[in-house]
Amino acid sequence: MIKRGKPTKNGQVKLTFTITENPGHGGVSLVGDFNDWDPYAHPMELKENGAYQVSVVVPARQPIRFRYLADGGVWFDDADADHHDEHGGRINPVDVPEMPDMTTARTVGKPMRQTLSAEQPAPASVSAS
Repeated sequence: MIKRGKPTKNGQVKLTFTITENPGHGGVSLVGDFNDWDPYAHPMELKENGAYQVSVVVPARQPIRFRYLADGGVWFDDADADHHDEHGGRINPVDVPEMPDMTTARTVGKPMRQTLSAEQPAPASVSAS
């Protein structure tokens, strides 16, 4: 099972990978292009219910390729991946809503008033030529 979190404001997303069966004996690691296929980077934690689980944070707009590696050199794929090929599974990018461009946002409401004190000079007026 692969659970996708909501994208953060900085464009990252948390992915949680859970497998219920270990095809080998011993531990399992999540490996992929997000960790340079390093089997020691993301070892999966054995839960009380017998499932293995690990979470990673990756760029939301970037697809990732991944596989599982069990002790003994046993590679296997996740049936819940979006696509499969000879390199393993792939997860598609997560849609990140565009943030509004605040430089062009218009202010709605009353115009701002400037209050002048005796110490502040009045703004210079512009004369039409």
